[in-house]
Amino acid sequence: MVGLWRGEDIPSDHPFDGVLENLQWFGKRFHPDLRADALLFQWKPDRLVPLEPAAFPIRLAIRLAPLGRTFLARKLFSHVQKVARAHGTTAKLTLRMVDGLETTAMVYDKLPVIDVFGRVADNEVAGMMVVDGDDRRYFFRLRKVIPSGSEGGV
Repeated sequence: MVGLWRGEDIPSDHPFDGVLENLQWFGKRFHPDLRADALLFQWKPDRLVPLEPAAFPIRLAIRLAPLGRTFLARKLFSHVQKVARAHGTTAKLTLRMVDGLETTAMVYDKLPVIDVFGRVADNEVAGMMVVDGDDRRYFFRLRKVIPSGSEGGV
């Protein structure tokens, strides 16, 4: 899974449906040391910014999710990115047992959140965000970005 991955929602009636995409979520980056940039956002057309997930308390973020789909939230979020920028990786990849199957998971460093991944194709995975204590699941897909020089670094 090493590399840059572009994400998109898989609608599932979760409160986050449409929120991350409205806020210019790009996806995730996985490093060779199994560390990850859990939340990458598009700041400018050629610039990605990794954000610190712990800057957004997950239960509060879920409660405020309807606001996250608004134009105002999108405009304000561009300013929030400057203060919520991550200074290093924010999660780690590991193997987990899910329903009796071993799969890759990304465990957030400072939040009770795990993203579980299932392979769809060579360069595509489906993801499921699991928040400890919340039975709802947020689903998304990631497609590997083939380097072309157009996807900016941080």
